[in-house]
Amino acid sequence: MKNLAYYNGKISSIEEMTVPINDRSVFLGDGVYDATMAANHKIFEPEYHLERFYNSMKKVRITPPLSSDELLAELQKCVNQVDSEKPLFLYWQVTRGTSVRSFTFPEVKPNLVIYIYEASLTDLRHPWKVITKEDTRFFHCDIKTVDLLPAVLASQEAKEKGCDEVIFHRGERVTECAHNNVNILKNGKFITPPLDNLILPGTARRHFIEICGRLGVPVEERPFTIDELLSADEVMITCSATYGVPVCQIDGKPVGGKDRELLYKLQKAAVDDFIAETGFVPDIL
Repeated sequence: MKNLAYYNGKISSIEEMTVPINDRSVFLGDGVYDATMAANHKIFEPEYHLERFYNSMKKVRITPPLSSDELLAELQKCVNQVDSEKPLFLYWQVTRGTSVRSFTFPEVKPNLVIYIYEASLTDLRHPWKVITKEDTRFFHCDIKTVDLLPAVLASQEAKEKGCDEVIFHRGERVTECAHNNVNILKNGKFITPPLDNLILPGTARRHFIEICGRLGVPVEERPFTIDELLSADEVMITCSATYGVPVCQIDGKPVGGKDRELLYKLQKAAVDDFIAETGFVPDIL
């Protein structure tokens, strides 16, 4: 099997899977999700993604359909059924259940969805161009909800402008990207926005903080401004498949390129950790 879809225990190819129209994700975006990479039938950093996933369920008051250990076993079972020599994108979500559309919680069982397909890690040798955009999303960005319409619209705008990503800001404060975290390097320090309700607690963000601790790189978890973003030595974008891709242009203005040595040191450490855990060697550095 080259890809896989799972819905409440039923397994098929992605193309063959169907979801009930009354699943609350369809009309209401009433669910949460998480995702990571896998290679050689090994899931990368599952414990951090599961921790965030269960925190998201708790915040939106969805009762977990499985324990964390049981869910990990289901994810592993699905990964084991996909035959690929390439990395895999592993996605899972829980919705509140299947019920006639209503804004209050129905008394139904949650639905568990998993899907897996071949993917690639981001090539770190090719810097990204990005745009900035006022963050008009809701004030629960720390929950990995399936309601992603604002991110979809912003990402499409970036694409139409020939760019790769969007960096959101609320006033002068930089928050995060449409589907990544954004961090900066300045004077040898790794600076990342603090964990609050305005950003997702990224697992790669956590990973880079850990790497900095190992390498003796100072870390500052604090808000930073658009001006700081534009004047940073490097701007780094991180997520589960993106291990510190640099930004070379923001709103048409060149940025970064002032501390490639530290940038590469952090990137290499992240890629080395992926290799150590999965045994797969990506050609991205």
